[in-house]
Amino acid sequence: MDILLQQVINGLVLGSMYALVALGYTMAYGIINLINFAHGEVLMVGALTAWSVIIGMQDAFPALPGWTILILALVVACLVCAVLNFTIEKLAYRPLRNSPRLAPLITAIGMSILLQALAMIIWKPNYKAFPSLLPVEPYFIGGAVITVTQILILSTTAVTLTVLIWLVNRTNLGRAMRATAENPRVAALMGVRPDTVISATFIIGAVLAAIAGVIWAANYGTVQHTMGFLPGLKAFTAAVFGGIGNLAGAVVGGMLLGLIEAIGSGYLGALTGGFLGSQYSDIFAFIVLIVILTLRPSGLLGERVADRA
Repeated sequence: MDILLQQVINGLVLGSMYALVALGYTMAYGIINLINFAHGEVLMVGALTAWSVIIGMQDAFPALPGWTILILALVVACLVCAVLNFTIEKLAYRPLRNSPRLAPLITAIGMSILLQALAMIIWKPNYKAFPSLLPVEPYFIGGAVITVTQILILSTTAVTLTVLIWLVNRTNLGRAMRATAENPRVAALMGVRPDTVISATFIIGAVLAAIAGVIWAANYGTVQHTMGFLPGLKAFTAAVFGGIGNLAGAVVGGMLLGLIEAIGSGYLGALTGGFLGSQYSDIFAFIVLIVILTLRPSGLLGERVADRA
């Protein structure tokens, strides 16, 4: 039971981060039917930007509290990622909006590789330690352990997802998003500006990715130019798992994927005496993807799936 409780906590933390990234995938797909494979690299840029800000502020203002530095770094990371994703959408995706489905897909993969290369040039390819800015004393729940950073991840994700759901369902921008997703041409006749709505969607997705990147780096303690690839791929799996194009599905898929991965790797390690464990956790995500695509291609809550390229 101690192993189960600990892995449930780990899974919820991991699933929260997957859910934030998966929402970016599902929003872009829901509005313009684009699977933005560069989204994981936006997460990476957010994490590396936050690292740079933190290192600079610690050198310039050593007396500042850790939480203040972290908040400022998060704000800067969100701004940088928002500008980056806006630029990517305008320059790389918008000209291909009416092209065959394969063209934007290949462009997204190429943009992912380009962002990795640029990050390697700017920040160098070596792993960098992400400073610990929050208290490290653990809290005990039964036989399980949870840290302040993990509590912050869970609470930040809950607040962020609540605000996003309110934005999409209760605001004029959210109504414009839903109208554009339904039919961009008809929405334009009703006074909606589809280009503006799509750009806003990419900006919101970038902010979610930046938040996920910062909390990912804070949780694992390292940043590097390839760090966004695997989380991005797993978040895409989570979006497909829950039903890509469905916001609630992205959250459910992210949480369930995190729980499956954490519980599966935890019990695999316990049953094999540590011989097999966390290093094999990635296989669970892709087993889930294969099973879901085979048995229910639309996902748990989805009604539509991506068109075949």
